[in-house]
Amino acid sequence: MTATVQPELDGSIPAPKIPAARRRAEDYETWIAEVWDVFLEVAATGRTFTCYEVARNRDLADPPDPAHHWGRLMTLLKDEGYVRTAGWACSDRPSSHHSGVRTWKGTAAARAGRAAA
Repeated sequence: MTATVQPELDGSIPAPKIPAARRRAEDYETWIAEVWDVFLEVAATGRTFTCYEVARNRDLADPPDPAHHWGRLMTLLKDEGYVRTAGWACSDRPSSHHSGVRTWKGTAAARAGRAAA
């Protein structure tokens, strides 16, 4: 079955509408290597952020298992002393329907460029 395209009133064929797709990393280790330094840089600013905000603004790939790996990344960063929990916010992620998400903030150690672990 082929899809038909409705021409514009002037007879031109509109450009196809391609949904925005996010890149997905092949494996967890490759993904961590890509995103780790970005999150350290954001933590060093000392501002409050969400994972999705950083991923969207920096055009980061999704991990192989987005439902679990984003949380694991933040747990690793917290365990290493780079971030701390800052509270909650409504998510900007389109698929989340504004559900509550954890917010994070870089620690003093992250702002100073060293881990507190």
